Amino acid sequence: MATRNGFKSIACANGLARVLASLTTVAWLAACSTPEPEIPDTPVEILYNNAKDSLQTGEPAKAAKLFDEVERQHPYSKWATQAQLMSAYSYYLVDKYDDAIPALERFIELHPGNRSAAYAYYLRALCYYEQIEDVTRDQGNTEQAQRALSDVVARFPNTPYSRDATVKLDLVRDHLAGKEMDVGRYYQTRGQYLAAINRFKTVVDKFQTTSHVPEALERLTESYVALGVFSEAQKATAVLGYNYPGTEWYQDAYALLMSKGLTPEGSEAEPPIALVDPDQIKGTEPAPALEPAVAAPPSDIAPAPDAVPVDPVTGMPLPTQQPAAPPPPADEGPLLSTGSSDQLMNHPEGESSDGDQVLIPTGEDGTPAPQ
Repeated sequence: MATRNGFKSIACANGLARVLASLTTVAWLAACSTPEPEIPDTPVEILYNNAKDSLQTGEPAKAAKLFDEVERQHPYSKWATQAQLMSAYSYYLVDKYDDAIPALERFIELHPGNRSAAYAYYLRALCYYEQIEDVTRDQGNTEQAQRALSDVVARFPNTPYSRDATVKLDLVRDHLAGKEMDVGRYYQTRGQYLAAINRFKTVVDKFQTTSHVPEALERLTESYVALGVFSEAQKATAVLGYNYPGTEWYQDAYALLMSKGLTPEGSEAEPPIALVDPDQIKGTEPAPALEPAVAAPPSDIAPAPDAVPVDPVTGMPLPTQQPAAPPPPADEGPLLSTGSSDQLMNHPEGESSDGDQVLIPTGEDGTPAPQ
């Protein structure tokens, strides 16, 4: 029993020690989490000026609390409306976007017609814009920034806020296109070409003004060629060549199509001309010459005689007609003379023409003899 009582006393002592340790920890945590003292009620002018002074002296965190106190202590004063916007701006300066965005949302909802509403929309867009992550991270804030910036441009088109929002909006879209390209390249390197095509087509369709479109078209060509869909590959390369003819992306896409025997115009490429090296054909044997045709040997059979004409009534052969004798030579006419042409043609009958006559010597048979 003594031993048991000893064990009991030891157990009680250990339990008491644990309770004391836990109480000490709770007290220490309570001391560390002691809330800051509340700001006593202060006239609105003094409280607002104190918050403004804190902001100007480089204490935006303190200024934000003072501006919130203005709204809490004097919710119906004319200073409360401005204090809401100034509080959001102070939180923005210290990168407390989770506090700034709800304050701006409340200001826009309660005071849509305020003259500072344009700035409230713009500051809300900046809060999302400043939280844009790298393309390898989630782009939820980037999409929020795109919607907020588009809202500024649509609602306040002729303000300085709209001009700056337009510039930032182009950067946001380029960033979103970069995210799509990063995911598309991931799928492409792993052979998941359909998923990659969907990402690249999103860039071409929704982000046409960004700098990622040429690469997206070239990678569409690569993916379609890998799948064997050559008609779509030709279309993508044609669009790339029309809009970005001098880029390296078009050169790569064109070379890829040519390697497959295709052109961007939708036709097959012309086959290359084969150049024959004379040195490669020196050792080849010439083609054998054709042997001349051998004449047929003479036949022992005599050719058939010519047909003999017969009388169709009696059937007797008709006498063959001898060829007609040539006509006698015509009279050579008068001898040539050296008279004029008129005298030769017009002299009276029976009279010889003037001038000496030139006689052409003839042979014994009457034919002209050679000179």
